[in-house]
Amino acid sequence: MQLSRISLTIGLAGALALAGASVVVAQGPGGASAVPIDASGSFEVSGVQVDVSGKTAEIARQGGWRIAQRKGWEMLSQRLTGKKSSLGDSALDALVTGIVVEREQIGPNRYVAKLGVLFDRGRAGAILGVSTAVSRSAPMLLVPLEFSGGVGRVFERETAWSRAWNRFRSGGSTIDYVRLRPTGSDAMLVNAGQTLRRGRNWWRTVLDQYGASDVLVAEVQLRREYPGGPIIGIFAANHGPDKRPITSFALRVDNGESLDALLDAGIQRLDQAYQKALASGTLRPDPLLAVRPPVAKTAEQLAAEAEAAAAAAAAAAVTPEASASGTASATYTVQVETPNVAALNASESAIRGVPGIRSAATTSLALGGISVMRVAFDGPQASLRSALEARGWQVQEGAGVLRIRRGGGSAPAASPSPQNTATPAAK
Repeated sequence: MQLSRISLTIGLAGALALAGASVVVAQGPGGASAVPIDASGSFEVSGVQVDVSGKTAEIARQGGWRIAQRKGWEMLSQRLTGKKSSLGDSALDALVTGIVVEREQIGPNRYVAKLGVLFDRGRAGAILGVSTAVSRSAPMLLVPLEFSGGVGRVFERETAWSRAWNRFRSGGSTIDYVRLRPTGSDAMLVNAGQTLRRGRNWWRTVLDQYGASDVLVAEVQLRREYPGGPIIGIFAANHGPDKRPITSFALRVDNGESLDALLDAGIQRLDQAYQKALASGTLRPDPLLAVRPPVAKTAEQLAAEAEAAAAAAAAAAVTPEASASGTASATYTVQVETPNVAALNASESAIRGVPGIRSAATTSLALGGISVMRVAFDGPQASLRSALEARGWQVQEGAGVLRIRRGGGSAPAASPSPQNTATPAAK
């Protein structure tokens, strides 16, 4: 028989007067466990009463657990199928995943206790013929925020509230809680101050760290009348970075020893409230947390993009372009001396008249200096140079650039006006 998660008895006198239900108190060895208990989704049956006698206290206790398994299975069968069924002890040993001690009294040869029994969900469902599928929410990061003595804490220090959430068996809940171990950087990333933030960017960073889609802030304020005396717990369930309220309520216990019982009862009600909100459609991940804003570019990235754009422009200057006629043409940069407007106009007209040039446009004007033209030519740069030299231009060639001027630096002469050379008719 597999036995695990056995707790010590905690006084419950008056602890559940407001809760209206029993509370299962489960602790690991040596007190509170730092790891969430039983998130596997076992079926749980609580409130199983046993009163067994035996030769020794240990024999009586083992017998009490056996009887608790049998009674627990009957109760589970009645709850899921509407009728009781029974199984042998060997079959039950394979189904039981844990015994939870709610309250026990051990004598020399007698064992009286109130126990809880956990059954493997898959195996129990197969035997009883019931569906075990549970539709769960998106992963929700749980932030257990406790206010005690006027100070809010999450993981800055270990609190009774965080230990209570680790005791909570969330496998049967429809909420997929992401519960943290307060180690490493957790206390810095998830703290009381973080719950007051509204900015989605920082919350998105935190949620990505733990693989969650949204956040649930489970809050409790503990008010003690005097040390060891009554404690009032004010509980609140909140959702999202904006801490949208889901529910709130108050519970009270009569003495400080029942603090764990108070917190466990509060968690049960908070979980029920979260499940109802999920079923009603109000507990949905914040859509703004899924939006990824553009990342600001650094100066180095902007400089690299500028260099890449300049290189692309230089490459485009010598990239062949398809002409309307289907003949491959290329674009080149031509630098020409333009001492005045007349020289500029004459140079443009002369260049457009060169065979093979489809277009010529001045892109940079510098009267009295060097102007720049963008020329589309059918053929390679060497052919363009030859064509310009054939028209009387002096050409200096560079990578994708030609610099031209007329011999002697003068502007090209205008074409002479046509004259009538015909011989006059004889009179």
